[in-house]
Amino acid sequence: MPDRVMIKNIVRLRKKKKTSWLAAGICLFMAVLICLPLLMILGGAFADSSELKALLSPVLGEGKGYADFRLIPLYPSVEHFYRLLIGSPAFYRLFWNTVGMTVAILAGQLLVGLPSAWAFAAFRFKGRDALFGLYVVLMLLPFQVMLLPQYIVLQKLDLYGKPLAVILPAIFSTFPVFIMYRGFTQIEPEIMEAARLDGAGEMQIFLHIGLPLGQMGIKAAMVLSFLEYWNLVEQPMAFLEEQKDWPLSLYLPQLGIGQAGFAFAVSVVILIPALFVFALGQDALEEGITYIGTKIV
Repeated sequence: MPDRVMIKNIVRLRKKKKTSWLAAGICLFMAVLICLPLLMILGGAFADSSELKALLSPVLGEGKGYADFRLIPLYPSVEHFYRLLIGSPAFYRLFWNTVGMTVAILAGQLLVGLPSAWAFAAFRFKGRDALFGLYVVLMLLPFQVMLLPQYIVLQKLDLYGKPLAVILPAIFSTFPVFIMYRGFTQIEPEIMEAARLDGAGEMQIFLHIGLPLGQMGIKAAMVLSFLEYWNLVEQPMAFLEEQKDWPLSLYLPQLGIGQAGFAFAVSVVILIPALFVFALGQDALEEGITYIGTKIV
């Protein structure tokens, strides 16, 4: 009998090992598939213009046949980065436009979203559930649905065509409020009740309990917001008229056969800050995703 049990356990362990190897293989394949476009962008950024023209002319030019691509260029070159960083002064203006917009949006979301998220998490008041439900509904609405109402409001406020036309609606986004709220709900109510019994005021509870214990939700909201607003495309295209006010995401030229390498180089430069912020805030981002998956109370 013991021998049979041992054999069954060995068979079970072998099956489990095969399953884990299969799962690892599938995950690895999906990871390579997801990273492939990034590797293609990087390879294209360092490829020579003549090489790119030969490879992509069937698609971007008037050639016939099928396009080809190499992850490792035959003739590596930094000409596209030189043209971008040395020969394109407009790039730096648009870069600082992006930095200014993103910083203003994140600061505004902290100023507006933090008190809102704390109020939903720490207090019970009449109409709270209905109001929070409205927040969730607004969070689910895509930009295309809100485009016309936002356009009308911005026209009335005489903000259309100005950077504030992009910044102001983003400050009042409901998604950061939701993430920060989920972070604050992880705080045990008994802790706050104990602080109140000890004589702590609501502002003291918020500063000394809410912010330290809910910091992962705040960081997750900021990382997600940065990744979203660093790469804004639709809002600037809809609300900004003059090119001097554009963010860096609109700096990509019309993708022609002669500009393909330059566009790849711009894409690489745009990706660097986003990857840096993602690497710094990965732990907070993972915890924020966990908050989203938990039950709303």
